[in-house]
Amino acid sequence: MIDVESELREFEWAKPRWTADKLIAASPFRYDKTPSFMVRLQPYGKYPAGVWTDSGAYDEEWRSGNFVKLLSFLRNETYEETEEYLRTKYMVSADGDIIVVQPKLKVKRYRQALNLTFSQAPVEYLKCRGIDEEVQRMFGVGFDPKSNAVILPWRLPDGRLANVKYRKTYGKAFWYERGGWPIRELLFGMDLIYSKQIRRAAIVEAEIDAMSMWTAGIPAVAVGGSTFNSFKRDVILRSPIEELVIATDNDKPGERLRAEIERELSGMPIGHLRFKCVKDANEALLKHGAYSLKFDGIFQNAIFKQLKVR
Repeated sequence: MIDVESELREFEWAKPRWTADKLIAASPFRYDKTPSFMVRLQPYGKYPAGVWTDSGAYDEEWRSGNFVKLLSFLRNETYEETEEYLRTKYMVSADGDIIVVQPKLKVKRYRQALNLTFSQAPVEYLKCRGIDEEVQRMFGVGFDPKSNAVILPWRLPDGRLANVKYRKTYGKAFWYERGGWPIRELLFGMDLIYSKQIRRAAIVEAEIDAMSMWTAGIPAVAVGGSTFNSFKRDVILRSPIEELVIATDNDKPGERLRAEIERELSGMPIGHLRFKCVKDANEALLKHGAYSLKFDGIFQNAIFKQLKVR
């Protein structure tokens, strides 16, 4: 059986209250100040452990769901990646038999780029977040009016579409295209590093943080979460990047990510950009302007040359 409580305790919760059979907390999907979110830690009647409800949800899609959907959001990865993670960790018994639990987990599939088209145009939501329209066009962002979500394309180094992240323009909810490439094997913006042959770049957590850095004239890639792994390390080592500045969020997960990146990329020239009094690159851009993101001279032996987006 999946240890739902153990998995959930890996994450930081706002106003959590743990009982023997449930977790009640502020919703992770919204900017919530009240404990309006509940997860079952144990089976309850016909409901398996891991089902959740959000009484203050903005739409029905995010009012309730299964554990895979919740965990994929918390881990910032695709639904399929979370299925694979749970299968690897819990599905094999001592005898080697596959244990089937709800929801049913699928077998690992072949990696392939997406054959997906969507309208690409600057988005007002991103403009309000300080992202320059030219930067938006460079990343090929779009907007899905049906779900009221920004479309953020994740591409392979050669420019092929690997996955798409849909981010609501209100709240925190997001999801990835089903059948897309695993996010754990990608870095947002790496296609631009290749096409522009960037030698020095920053690495941040979220897509909007990466676009914030580019708005300030600083090439950047985004991890897409607060964890780093050997897949992402190898993507960087194979890329044109020779020097890297770590600019993760100003919180505990951000510091853990900073340490992971520095450890995995030991041997590569590393610089550090730390935010003070703001959470991340986007907040720094909005509150203090592009100058606050500059890090010229952060490398002792090489001055970072600002790259014009054009």
